[in-house]
Amino acid sequence: MVGIITYGAYIPRFRIKTEEIARVWGANGAEIAAGLGVKEKAVPDLDEDTLTISVNAARFALERRSVNPDEIGAIYVGSESHPYAVKPTAATVGEAIGATPVMTAADYEFACKAGTAGIQTCMGLVKSGMIKYGIAIGADVAQGAPGDALEYTAAAGGAAFVIGEKDPIAEINHTCSFTTDTPDFWRREGQGYPRHGGRFSGEPAYFKHIQGAAKMMLEYMGTKPSDYDYAVFHQPNAKFPRNVSAMLGFTSEQIKPGLAVPRLGNTYSGAVPVGLSATLDIAKPGDRIFVTSYGSGSGSDAFDITVTDKIETLINRKAAPSVEDLLNHKKYVDYAVYAKHKGKIVRAA
Repeated sequence: MVGIITYGAYIPRFRIKTEEIARVWGANGAEIAAGLGVKEKAVPDLDEDTLTISVNAARFALERRSVNPDEIGAIYVGSESHPYAVKPTAATVGEAIGATPVMTAADYEFACKAGTAGIQTCMGLVKSGMIKYGIAIGADVAQGAPGDALEYTAAAGGAAFVIGEKDPIAEINHTCSFTTDTPDFWRREGQGYPRHGGRFSGEPAYFKHIQGAAKMMLEYMGTKPSDYDYAVFHQPNAKFPRNVSAMLGFTSEQIKPGLAVPRLGNTYSGAVPVGLSATLDIAKPGDRIFVTSYGSGSGSDAFDITVTDKIETLINRKAAPSVEDLLNHKKYVDYAVYAKHKGKIVRAA
């Protein structure tokens, strides 16, 4: 059975509070934080981007469990904030972990679900026998224009998963996807910040696609929400995943371990990977995890995952920081420092 061999997450230590962003724009910070369910978000350091986040996440995964880099045959990095328009992030990750040159690599884009699309690709390559191990990464240093609603949640972070067949710590029983052309969020080539059609964001986009993929999965597996110990849904804010989980019949306790967004913000392609990592941090053998990502444009990938006893015998979860450790390791910055880190303020030549 193809599954997760090991995993790792990375979150930058800098944070900015929702109320600090609101203060600059003369808005009611307490009201915005309560409405979004996001108290603060992660901010990249001056020398951090999607590439450095991906490398750190991959290295943490390999610290938890030794995998011969020569046996890693594919690396896919999903993001909507790759540092280069023409130059792959994935190839540099491969170089950093010693997996080059005998490997295939590519950068993926599908808004916030590019990381889970990478998992599906690695699954296919492993199952076909073309590779022994593949690494799928979802990471972002998400963009939000100054004063835009996205600025309150667009955050930085990501996670990496090594996919293989030999003694997985979590078996991926099945995956399926639900995709349509629904333009709720987009950014044209060369534009610094994305735009969004607010009225499309909820019902015709997020809720339709997550429910579509989730219901397909439940029907295919012949399961119901109560059959799962945990559930992870894409989290652009705290309100949406709570609402969609209730619509599908999942409880707040099932989604609580993976709901990092209140203290992290929306890490876009990293959102579900970080949530799944947080869940694996506490999971026990036999636990079953239901996962559904969402990417604007629009599509969702669903996964049915069963944790194996190998999670306690073949990996050392304490060898790398847990998501909880990363969330607690933080330093607050004001809006000026945040704007400098995000390139919103540029020094004149």
